[in-house]
Amino acid sequence: MIIIKSREEIELMRESALIVSKTLGMIASEIKEGVTTLYLDKLAETFIRDHGAEPSFLGLYGFPNSLCMSPNAQVVHGIPNNKPLESGDVISVDCGAYKNGYHGDHAYSFEIGEVAPETKKLLQITKESLYVGIREFKIGNRVEDVGNAIQKYTESYGYGVVRELVGHGVGQKMHEDPEMPNYGKKGRGKLFVEGMVVAIEPMINMGTRNIKQHKDGWTITTADGKPSAHFEHDVAIIDGKPEILSTFAYVYKALGIVSTEEDEFRREPLVL
Repeated sequence: MIIIKSREEIELMRESALIVSKTLGMIASEIKEGVTTLYLDKLAETFIRDHGAEPSFLGLYGFPNSLCMSPNAQVVHGIPNNKPLESGDVISVDCGAYKNGYHGDHAYSFEIGEVAPETKKLLQITKESLYVGIREFKIGNRVEDVGNAIQKYTESYGYGVVRELVGHGVGQKMHEDPEMPNYGKKGRGKLFVEGMVVAIEPMINMGTRNIKQHKDGWTITTADGKPSAHFEHDVAIIDGKPEILSTFAYVYKALGIVSTEEDEFRREPLVL
């Protein structure tokens, strides 16, 4: 059952989403060659708690950490560890925060040092596909309109769209209806209505769309060992149109990136 949110609830969700955005911005300042993902995970847990929230992922379905950190061929659900990051790595950092009864859920894929041009392009196209999908999250459209847009955009570059893992509704629970696949047929799926809030999150592989799950029960990698990319925003339908509740602005501020990609999805300018 899809749970519709009031404007007041959406504002509470925006607060949770922005805590996640700020956490990713903090990570952007710390993530580099030689740093371990476990170190970054501990920083994130402290940061989230210092902002009056709880880490959504810690203990969720038994997950042992506050961040899902998935380097290179890992798609999602990577468990932080003591292996130092290396130049040339790319890594998805997925984070959740729970405050005032609502979750925020948000992800960004980072480059470490000198990354191969073909891998940089995978990250660029995957991030672009996120906004391609968000544009379809509006009154009158359906779930698979979003997935179809993401699929067509990324497959036009020869990439593989993961089928087994999907975006989702978000609210008082981390995972709510509807499921939001990154593939599909236009005109199919549940109808979008005012007050829906979802996490849209393309998970795109450089090679095959096929994946495999590891014995730890969490780690998921590409079947061919090629890199994967993952970006995610929380998005609400307000006045019939998509509005992003999360932001990459804190990441971009830390990395010195200038971007206007989110402007079309905001009624009011974001104040950092």
